[in-house]
Amino acid sequence: MGLAVVQLALGTNALFSGLCIVFIVTATYAFNMAGGLARPSGSYVFFFALLAVILGLVAKCLLLEAADSNLRVPMITMEAYTGGILAMLAAVYMSQRFIRRVGFLQNLATVDNMKMAAIGCLVAGIGVPLLGGVLYTEGGNVFTPLFSAYNQINHFLPMAIILGVTAEIYLSNGTRSVNAPVLIAGGWMLFQGGVLSFSKEALFLPPVCWLATGASLRYRFSRGQLFGGLLILFLFGRYMIPFCQYGRSFRSDSNTFSQNVDVSISLLFRLEEVRTLYAQNLAIIDRGSQHGYFNTDQGLFDRLQMFGIDDALNAVTEEEGEYGLTPILSYFLNAVPHVFWPDKPTINMANVFGHAVGLPESDTTTSISFSPVAEAYHDAKWAGVFIVAPIIWFLLFIIMDSLCGDTRKSPWGILALSLFAHDAPEGMLGGPVYLMSMGVIIISTIAIFSAYLLPLLATMTTGAKSRKAKRVLAVLPAARQRGGLVSKPPAADSSL
Repeated sequence: MGLAVVQLALGTNALFSGLCIVFIVTATYAFNMAGGLARPSGSYVFFFALLAVILGLVAKCLLLEAADSNLRVPMITMEAYTGGILAMLAAVYMSQRFIRRVGFLQNLATVDNMKMAAIGCLVAGIGVPLLGGVLYTEGGNVFTPLFSAYNQINHFLPMAIILGVTAEIYLSNGTRSVNAPVLIAGGWMLFQGGVLSFSKEALFLPPVCWLATGASLRYRFSRGQLFGGLLILFLFGRYMIPFCQYGRSFRSDSNTFSQNVDVSISLLFRLEEVRTLYAQNLAIIDRGSQHGYFNTDQGLFDRLQMFGIDDALNAVTEEEGEYGLTPILSYFLNAVPHVFWPDKPTINMANVFGHAVGLPESDTTTSISFSPVAEAYHDAKWAGVFIVAPIIWFLLFIIMDSLCGDTRKSPWGILALSLFAHDAPEGMLGGPVYLMSMGVIIISTIAIFSAYLLPLLATMTTGAKSRKAKRVLAVLPAARQRGGLVSKPPAADSSL
């Protein structure tokens, strides 16, 4: 209610403000019904609600701006969000009847070999791609298809962080959450993905994996850790996001690896200058764009909400009518592997919809992210929001929850959570289709490799020996107390 009071005081339309409250209450209910962060479906609801809508509303209040300002069709946009979260609640409710109580992969996790599996994930996530670079030849060779297929499932570094944190919390009796595999995996993702490739996702994925894993195990983060996390968030928002956005303009396929390194290092040592140059470029772009939700550039907060760009697509829908359901068909057809359909066409709907909101027609590569609700409304208006989208979410929740099980009892659901952190708020409706197809292959492959092959790979490369015992993670540790973990872990929820 406090949010509504502030919104009304700032001049927000009363109906818009009321819809905001309905959205938040419904999202909270759907999140709890799905099982919270203990289930993949709960994490999808969480990231969609938080990163698409709620953080943007909170930021507008903090900036003393009316919540419905800078939007072309504010009521349509908020009505679509509210209808979308109600449809998501229905999808959660209906899916509960069909989800397996014990996930297919849930009992693959073992405590004793988890740290060795994390080391194996490091080798698979760093060593194999480096080997691919060494064997690379212009025009391709016999290894090219193998490494191309491998890159499709290569989420081993996030898994190394998840397994490393889980092992450290469990084996230290809840007193530590970080070990060498966690630091190496996180550092490599930040350097290779964030610094060299200018990827914002690579910046935030390591802390998300660490935080999500700790939260699922009820690890009690210290004040120093929380303060450090807020400091990192501030520094990323102030310096590294402009660094990534500005640095992408220097990226070229014709550059050699050493040239890319030189460019990245040069920009990295001029962060304040890069931030200024990025702000100047953004000001030029904003003069011709009406997609900003805030009165001025807000750095990180501009990327933690979908209001501006979703509203632009909603306005196009109101002016030109619905697009149709061909994008949904293309998403399911795209799920067919290339091995079964070698000539499969590539259809980038994020680029197609981007042209509708101002992307130059000559640009056929840039993808503009929209929330799943915005696409549902653009595809079929209210039928898309209340019929098409919940059917897709219903299938996604059944498949992912039945596959991964309870994140408190096995780490595979946390990998799904890390995928949802990006796809739930801005993956459109293609994101859920990708997750219930290729996402299942990724998670299943990594889980099986981590349980059986990667501990052996770690033993071969490090000489360390795996333990012979196979203690299944029946119930993970509860909250850290002053004297360690509570003496008796709480019983698992019988509904899970």
